Amino acid sequence: MSAVTSKDLKAEAKGLNFFYGSVHALKNISLPIERRKVTALIGPSGCGKTTFLRCFNRMHDLYPHNRYEGEILLYPDNVNIISPEIDPIEVRMQISMVFQKPNPFPKTIYENVAYGLRVRGTRKKQVIDERVEKSLRGAALWEEVKDRLHNLAFDLSGGQQQRLCIARALATDPRILLFDEPTSALDPIATSKIEELIIELKNEVTIIIVTHNMQQAARVSDYTSFMYIGEIIEYDRTDKIFTAPSSKLTEDYITGRFG
Repeated sequence: MSAVTSKDLKAEAKGLNFFYGSVHALKNISLPIERRKVTALIGPSGCGKTTFLRCFNRMHDLYPHNRYEGEILLYPDNVNIISPEIDPIEVRMQISMVFQKPNPFPKTIYENVAYGLRVRGTRKKQVIDERVEKSLRGAALWEEVKDRLHNLAFDLSGGQQQRLCIARALATDPRILLFDEPTSALDPIATSKIEELIIELKNEVTIIIVTHNMQQAARVSDYTSFMYIGEIIEYDRTDKIFTAPSSKLTEDYITGRFG
């Protein structure tokens, strides 16, 4: 594929290894993440996709005996975000994550979105009001909830709850948005809304998505990386990966002849 320059990149993994205790889960991963594009991570269950995704916002720091080697550089600052000197809380403010199942806090719709702003020390009501509206609009949810912002988030449907979680992730103005199978618990209509949203959001923010759904990866992503047993087998433009993969392993996985 054509050479990618650092000005095109938002982040880059370089020689990344990750260990759960003595288990070597990610092996020497190097991967560019292009700015304002969607990069999909595909591969069989247990291949390391979610483990890799969670390195980007230091989720593994929440558990003992996990360790990183190598680098994940965030551009243009050139900061290695997995360095022990870097505060994982600050990393999570800049790199937000949306999980498989909607996980709204047991708070109102408004307070779910405002949460990250309050953690960051924002106190002005007008600023919070504006950011809550902007984030809900960004998540294509404002029109559905603007008259019930002070209702509990659990009153929303599953698809609405997931869009609320996206709004919550957007509120802190993240530099990268991570999606871990964001539609696996949703029906086809809600899934379609989330996919449309992802395509719109890449105009504002760089996105990395883990998905088991080949069609979803093909629909929403610009670049795709195929992972297998903790390694990256192939990375390229999505249309190239799905029409003319370089690796036989990739081809077997995409065509369902895997294993």
